[in-house]
Amino acid sequence: SSPAPPGGGGSSASAAEAPTAPGFSAAELQALAAVARAVMPATEYGRGLPAAGLGTAARVARWLAELPPWMGAGYRRLLQGLSVLAWLRLHRSLPELSENQLQHLCGELNQKDFAVRGLLRLLVTPLKLAYFDDPEVYRRFGAPYRSTPPGDPGAPVARPASPPELPRAARERTQHAREVPAGEVLECDTVVIGSGAGGAVAAYELAAAGHAVILLEEGEFFSRSDFGGTAFQQQRLLYREGGQTIALGNSLILLPVGRAVGGTTLINSGTCYRMPSRVFAQWQEQHGLHELTPDSLDEHYERIEQTLGVSPAASHLLGGGANAIARGCTSLGYRHAPLRRNAPECDGQGVCCFGCPTDAKRSTNVSFVPMALQAGTSLLTGARADRLIIEDGRVVGVTVNSRQRGGFTVRARAVIVACGALMTPVFLLGDPAARRALGRSGTLGENLTIHPAAHVVALHREPVRSFASIPQGYAIEEFHREGLLMEGVFLPLDLMAASLTLIGPEYMRAMAAYDRLSCFGFVVEDTGRGSVRPGPGGRPLIRYDVHDNDLARLRRGIDIISRVYQAAGVETIYTGVHGHQVVRGPADLSRLHAGQ
Repeated sequence: SSPAPPGGGGSSASAAEAPTAPGFSAAELQALAAVARAVMPATEYGRGLPAAGLGTAARVARWLAELPPWMGAGYRRLLQGLSVLAWLRLHRSLPELSENQLQHLCGELNQKDFAVRGLLRLLVTPLKLAYFDDPEVYRRFGAPYRSTPPGDPGAPVARPASPPELPRAARERTQHAREVPAGEVLECDTVVIGSGAGGAVAAYELAAAGHAVILLEEGEFFSRSDFGGTAFQQQRLLYREGGQTIALGNSLILLPVGRAVGGTTLINSGTCYRMPSRVFAQWQEQHGLHELTPDSLDEHYERIEQTLGVSPAASHLLGGGANAIARGCTSLGYRHAPLRRNAPECDGQGVCCFGCPTDAKRSTNVSFVPMALQAGTSLLTGARADRLIIEDGRVVGVTVNSRQRGGFTVRARAVIVACGALMTPVFLLGDPAARRALGRSGTLGENLTIHPAAHVVALHREPVRSFASIPQGYAIEEFHREGLLMEGVFLPLDLMAASLTLIGPEYMRAMAAYDRLSCFGFVVEDTGRGSVRPGPGGRPLIRYDVHDNDLARLRRGIDIISRVYQAAGVETIYTGVHGHQVVRGPADLSRLHAGQ
């Protein structure tokens, strides 16, 4: 039998034939399907894609049913808001509008101010994800569709405490917190909270020096066999809040944060830069840190780089997008080079941010955590630290999972809180005793920097198959002193679909050429500052406003990368910049540069 159409099809079904989905009425599904068809109409361009339909809407509804109820309720409110607007403007319900009418309405909203555009994108992004998270669409591009069997990611508590790849001695030192008897008091020299870039290294160094160490990790210990799902599935499995950790302010910024053994090292692209000399100079001048110099840290950098296997990305895995950037940079006289990465055995599967399926990337779950276990550290997974134990003005331990049945205590001579820039202040500010003891300066949870990022998408004349290469393997190094760190980036099909802010035929034209798309992105050295506070359920409540200086840098970075792509012969560039989303030639590029 022939395969089902991508995105679930069903564009001509009647309300009576509509698929059912929890929380949504048949009328609501029809309205959502109408929006889906307007955002993703049929196109014969490139590989050719049919229109989205009721199947897409039903899939979104089923996803929402698995999330907290407030998310589904909020999404339905967005749909109701668009329905009301359609009635006020055109005196028709969403399903009664023609495809052109609804496209025009959505296109008009997509040109409004940031708040209106943001609300529209909150409505349409799940539809884009649902349509393109489909094995048939992947097959059309020759891209591998990775999918975890249903139910596996949702049941981490049924997993073994440690991966079978670990040596037996290391596995024996790993235990799930549920296996610790309620009320138990564990004792050690040092307890480390968090197994990411900070905590895992601290645990190893202390254990190697002969100290008794307990390492606490809130998440689970996954192995490479768990990293076979789609990007959407892996986000739900490995990311905090399923990848929906958001900084609120004058922009909405998604922050990728890991929640598993390895922390955020598990879900990054493996780029390894040494700190620039000019930053050392700033620290010496502004803070008097004269002992911290490039020379003083050189041997430490070398030791870490040897442990992680840091080396330049292999040229045969860089892909056609990186080759285009290299051509453009050479034409413009910009310095460029392969990135140094901690993935010595990389084979270019392009899923670094969703768990490396070959363990080629030396994130701490396959480097410093196993090393710490071999050195004698005890690891407890599923262990959420609740509060510090403070006696006579001194921290002497931490309570774990005390808000659940089976909580226990770890007492130690020293406690290291290594929960990252977001969860460390959430943990400390959420503990009244810790807040009183450590928050006297008024800076706890303040001065957050996040390195705001942006990217540019290029549509090449020929297939570049960026999904079969290192997603972050190449760099433009000309603009470091301006605070612009430019690196390659690429996204699996479903997340690429979600990242493009276009709608309608232009959007489907771009996505139908997925095998001819490449991306290049950058982060800026920000001057803006944010804050972190404990939110509902212990989630981080993040406030961050992009500073005007950083906004100017973001615009400059997009302008530079667009020029590099154009110099490489790319004709169509998707910038994501409001009013300049599509750049097709020198005139468009000049308008982008001038901000007109």
